[in-house]
Amino acid sequence: MEEMVEQIELLLEQKDEQQLQDYLNNLNISDVEELIDELPQYGPRFIETLSLNRAVNVFRILDFPTQERIIKKLPGKKIAEIITGLPPDDRTAFFAELHGDAVKALILHLSAADRKEALSLLGYKEDSVGRLMTPDYIAVKKSWDVNRVLAHIRQFGKNSETIDVIYVLGDKGVLLDDIRIREILLVDPDTKISQLMDGRLIALKATDPQEEAINVFRMNNRTALPVTDDENILLGIVTVDDILWIANEEYTEDIQKIGGTEALDEPYLDINLFKLVKKRVGWLIVLFLGEMLTATAMGYFQLEIEKAVVLALFIPLIISSGGNSGSQASTLIIQAMALGELTVEDWWRVMRREIISGLMLGATLGIIGFLRIAVWSGFSNIYGPHWPLVALTVGVSLVGVVLWGSLAGSMLPLLLKKLGADPATSSAPFVATLVDVTGLIIYFSIAVIIMSDLLGK
Repeated sequence: MEEMVEQIELLLEQKDEQQLQDYLNNLNISDVEELIDELPQYGPRFIETLSLNRAVNVFRILDFPTQERIIKKLPGKKIAEIITGLPPDDRTAFFAELHGDAVKALILHLSAADRKEALSLLGYKEDSVGRLMTPDYIAVKKSWDVNRVLAHIRQFGKNSETIDVIYVLGDKGVLLDDIRIREILLVDPDTKISQLMDGRLIALKATDPQEEAINVFRMNNRTALPVTDDENILLGIVTVDDILWIANEEYTEDIQKIGGTEALDEPYLDINLFKLVKKRVGWLIVLFLGEMLTATAMGYFQLEIEKAVVLALFIPLIISSGGNSGSQASTLIIQAMALGELTVEDWWRVMRREIISGLMLGATLGIIGFLRIAVWSGFSNIYGPHWPLVALTVGVSLVGVVLWGSLAGSMLPLLLKKLGADPATSSAPFVATLVDVTGLIIYFSIAVIIMSDLLGK
């Protein structure tokens, strides 16, 4: 990369536009994208210098803030070429990020047909499959033979998003089947398309959530899937490159939410500082107010703490163990749900596993806690003459708190999903805060039971 940057800077100093164009056109589009990241001030110039096809391909892989910055500095003619050249799905994704006035201005650069198509795609919900689809595909009739299909591909295939899959349509555009191109290439040219149809059709609905489309692609190993309406009329296709892009965005968003913040929607270094603070402060306030309940819980058990001050020494140990087990469980469940490994209907299987694992994990920590107090009391008087009761309280409390943390962390994402909310909002900090408060209640309740004689005096 350093060598490329040095070469580009040299060409820019020499002001040799032809050499600059030749050099950029010979690079991979990913290399040009990296150059724009390294030299953002020259991004518009690079796009303007590249051949149109390569400029479009570079522009479509840039992140939105970079796209917006570049489009503002390009001349009107180049903007029209770029916007017109973008595939419909990429154009829709770009328009969806812009303000209404900007979209209105850019959409005027499109032809009447492209304008109608763009407005149609923008009409779907932001997180729907309809926003991802492109109407550029190859469709044939079941009565055609392979010779006619190949001639059709030669004529229209250049403008298609992909020719890996051919779609078979019936009356009024109803989707009947999809056939991989290799199946067409490997049979006799006189074979009818109807003879190649197997009826094993997998299609998405335009109104399906994009997250669902990610799972369908993952489970079926497809490079493209058809998108239909409620009447099974083919509207367009979604290709795997768009799905990979969305999957990356979903993953990034989930990680940010799991960390206890709202999704940033922009790269960390590009987002406005005040906007960044706004994204983070909401959750911090909620968590802070939640943690204040720990003081309320401790106040309720104030008399018990005064009679056995030694119990206060283990508060951080107890609540952190419960919070850690809850964070572990919530992260595992959220990830499993994102990968399609489990659904809300699996809640009982999840609960059963977490009860068993929570008891085993709690018992492990409880034994370690008991032994630690027992060993320490062999050469120290810090826990007093009633150290066996203290050790038993801590040991049993760890079992209860870790079990509760595991159950809360695993069930909360499933509950949120059932209610239609994003499971990722049951973030590790949120679960930890919940378990902190309830963990104190469990700890002191067990202490009152085990140390009743001592605390009653």
